Amino acid sequence: MESATIWEWVGYLASVVVAISLMMANIKKLRWWNLTGAALFVAYGLAIGALPVALVNFFIVLIDIYYLFKLYRQS
Repeated sequence: MESATIWEWVGYLASVVVAISLMMANIKKLRWWNLTGAALFVAYGLAIGALPVALVNFFIVLIDIYYLFKLYRQS
């Protein structure tokens, strides 16, 4: 069996981080964890040449940043 490449591990880590984000009750924590997971998926998608993965997750990064700005401006 072939050993996993570093980018496979980045993909696994991104999946775990996104899963953790979905367990957050606090919306700020959810957005931060989701932003981290999506950013990891952007790197993963670009590294393996999967542009659709990179693009949709880049869009998610932008959405998370937008809502984080809104959340922090309200507080």
